[in-house]
Amino acid sequence: MSFARKDRKGMSRRRFLSLGGLALGAGMTVHSAWYEPRAVETSTHRLPASKPGGPVRLVQVSDLHLSRFDRYFREVIELIDGLRPDLIVLTGDYLEEERNIRGVLDFLKALHAPHGIYAVQGNWEYWSRLEGENLRRHFAGTGVTLLINERVDLEIRGRGLAIYGLDYPSSADFLNALQRQVDPERYNFLLSHVPAFAHEQLNRHIDLVLCGHTHGVQVRLPYLPPFYLPRFSGRFVSGFYRVSPHRIPLYVNRGIGTSILPMRLLCRPEISVFDLAAA
Repeated sequence: MSFARKDRKGMSRRRFLSLGGLALGAGMTVHSAWYEPRAVETSTHRLPASKPGGPVRLVQVSDLHLSRFDRYFREVIELIDGLRPDLIVLTGDYLEEERNIRGVLDFLKALHAPHGIYAVQGNWEYWSRLEGENLRRHFAGTGVTLLINERVDLEIRGRGLAIYGLDYPSSADFLNALQRQVDPERYNFLLSHVPAFAHEQLNRHIDLVLCGHTHGVQVRLPYLPPFYLPRFSGRFVSGFYRVSPHRIPLYVNRGIGTSILPMRLLCRPEISVFDLAAA
């Protein structure tokens, strides 16, 4: 009889652990599929005021992977509006299929920034055959300026800025041509969809590189390295890094959409805010 009692206790313990594991798995599935992909985090970063001028707020949005302009993306617009950006930069991957372009354009038209919205394309635009001048034609009328290995100069509250847009796919030759006349008196931002490119060719007067592409890997497991990073991610996952012999800061945004798997775990979607203080 004692053996039977022990066996019943053992079965009960196993049953408890099994049910607990199932409940935990179900909870993680619900969290990663329904809650976390829409729980946008705003990360705010104060940049050193190394050059003269008034305060400037730049907001970075990346990797929408938008299929339709639904409630989630309308809430993202409201969140961005509440941040009161001076300018907005978009670092690629707006859609995954050409048929989704209408929703992307609706999203872009809803963005507002008094000193402009500047964008580069990502690999999904390239794969969807919406790249380059074709994408520029679509963006016309949205208020968004697509930079294809181009630069735009801005003056905001007495501060000179320059936005450089490195196209996808890129090369060292494109980067060198883009940087040919870098103005050291301006605060120079370089936009690149992918974080892994010819860093050794970066001009020492580039102050900050802004990228996307990785999604922060979307699903992260504690104490384990990323199990997948897309091509041209290199060692970069999310957050700040130092690159080039000049140790230029590079920031990788986790994006606000998802790709392949419509889920996130321990990797919330992100809107990045960069504040330049008055100097």
